[in-house]
Amino acid sequence: MRVAVASDHAGFRLKEFAKGVLSRMGYEVLDVGTSSEESVDYPDFAQAACLKVLNGQAQRAVLVCGTGIGMSMAANRFKGIRAAVCDELYTARFSRLHNDANVLCLAGRLMGEGLAEEVLKIWMTTEFEGGRHERRVNKLDE
Repeated sequence: MRVAVASDHAGFRLKEFAKGVLSRMGYEVLDVGTSSEESVDYPDFAQAACLKVLNGQAQRAVLVCGTGIGMSMAANRFKGIRAAVCDELYTARFSRLHNDANVLCLAGRLMGEGLAEEVLKIWMTTEFEGGRHERRVNKLDE
């Protein structure tokens, strides 16, 4: 599976850490920026990663900004993207299990590496349950 990763300046360090976690888990990582802690605009990088998912170059994406909120707001503007801010394990699991989230948003200024790694592992390995949830997820793009 290919995973697009992106961040703004506030999420750069955690994005770099997440790339290593994903690689160690066996995923192919497509880094679409940013490449430093120099100030940039998060919508540009959310778009770059979401387009990778939408055009099939990646199956999922991980976006990181200061809180995860800006990235999630930008990502959810795209039809077919289901982005979830997950800063703990329960939402990481259920964003995949019940909501089939295809974009994970992390908080670079609020999460330590240990928690981020656990969230990534749960989010990447949890499968969508389907069933009654599929009908609901389908309504998001109607």
